[in-house]
Amino acid sequence: MNYLINLKDKKKIFLKKENLYYLIIVSLIFFFDRFSKSKIISNFNENIYYINDYVNFNLIWNIGIGFGLLSSDSSLFYNIVTILIGLVIIFLFYIFALSTNVDKLIYSIIIGGALGNFYDRLTYKAVPDFIDLHYNNFHWFVFNVADIFITLGIIAMLMSGLLKKN
Repeated sequence: MNYLINLKDKKKIFLKKENLYYLIIVSLIFFFDRFSKSKIISNFNENIYYINDYVNFNLIWNIGIGFGLLSSDSSLFYNIVTILIGLVIIFLFYIFALSTNVDKLIYSIIIGGALGNFYDRLTYKAVPDFIDLHYNNFHWFVFNVADIFITLGIIAMLMSGLLKKN
């Protein structure tokens, strides 16, 4: 019984009116990511699209986590990693609900991107990465819009942590 009362209190914290604005940010990032990926997937014909001397569009199906880390041909390993990512996203929502407004914005950015990539893992069994940054023959990891938001959110979190300590 105590657990149900505690759960209702958590629900009230999460459904605060102020959180609605941040959930809109999560949704906008998610849909922007989905839009960009759907355009690339539907209009891509296996060629590298030259944008300029530093950026190409090159569709890569990533079965690992960020930047292709932990890639494996094992479906069991893929499913375990996907479940762990889902649990991390749930945990991020929980931390989001208990955070201050500045931190909620940061978590919204991270969650929006994470949900975009998580959706792809469930739908396609891989994440479509397509932004290829390069300089001459040096190519950075291929990434997508969701990765940009996750990275920006983590950088903002680190900066916020440094500013709070100082």
